[in-house]
Amino acid sequence: MAVSFDLSGKTAIVTGANTGLGQAIAVALAGAGADVALVGRSSMADTEAAIAAAGSGKSHTIKADLSTIEPVQDVIDQAIAWTGRADILVNNAGIIRRADAIDFSEADWDAVMDVNLKTVFFLSQAFARPLISEGRGGKIINIASLLSFQGGIRIPSYTASKSGLAGLTRLLACEWAGKGINVNAIAPGYFSTNNTEALRNDPDRNSAILGRIPAGHWGQPEELGGAAVFLASPAADYVHGVVLPVDGGWLAR
Repeated sequence: MAVSFDLSGKTAIVTGANTGLGQAIAVALAGAGADVALVGRSSMADTEAAIAAAGSGKSHTIKADLSTIEPVQDVIDQAIAWTGRADILVNNAGIIRRADAIDFSEADWDAVMDVNLKTVFFLSQAFARPLISEGRGGKIINIASLLSFQGGIRIPSYTASKSGLAGLTRLLACEWAGKGINVNAIAPGYFSTNNTEALRNDPDRNSAILGRIPAGHWGQPEELGGAAVFLASPAADYVHGVVLPVDGGWLAR
């Protein structure tokens, strides 16, 4: 049986697409044929250039600060105005704050929960509304974390938000699967991005992390793209409520 990973004619929205994992996901979706709306506060020039070089789908930048839900409806409206539709939402934007739990501040708690969980929910809601009213299907892919499964240390709000995101993924799948909307998540392991540069530059931490990864290397952002294309494509039409680790075997260790 032929399985289609083709996203031609689809419009994807990717938040936090300026660099790292979000950029890699956006480029992969475009490579599969999707037109991709790139959402975030920073310049998307590098991502736009990479998508143009891939020569498949096209891109469009939507400037938005997702630390509040204020721009949520505008993001969806702009994406639909661009191509006439929005079929795929990748909730990738996220932040992290580090401190011992005993010293963790309310401000750092609220900032992380707002971006990583609250905005994700309301953006998903705004994305799903027209799909449900029009009787069309769609795909939502949340970017969870290994901290959706594990506790970690010194990142209480990040762990809470990513654990909550796993639960939210399952809840939305239960409510919207019957309406043709697939809601799933990807849980990346340790990837070589700006966010992990300090860990990779610390010989002890780098060695300890590599020693735990069966694949024996830090993930490269492009190694996440295939999972996103799969979950966004018709190949995953019967996949609902999954939190898919892409971690080099970390959780299996």
